[in-house]
Amino acid sequence: MICVDDLEKSLRFYSDGLGLPTKGIVGTEFEHGAVAFFDLEANIKLAIWPRKSLAKDSDLPVDKPSATEFSIGHKCRIRSRRMPAQSL
Repeated sequence: MICVDDLEKSLRFYSDGLGLPTKGIVGTEFEHGAVAFFDLEANIKLAIWPRKSLAKDSDLPVDKPSATEFSIGHKCRIRSRRMPAQSL
């Protein structure tokens, strides 16, 4: 998951500019839930998510943009307890 400042502008970049297939922005009905997924290959997806949403989810403050602002996730069949984010 890559964090972005402008979800709609980033959606256009990845879909129109890079040609990555997407169903658009989903999750807008949830606070801090808006995200866009792009199909890459063999069940691999790229997601873009607002920086403010990652900060909320990880309990870390929003800081100036950084190349290290990303999150790696794996879809599991069993929902387990969320581990707290660690600040490096």
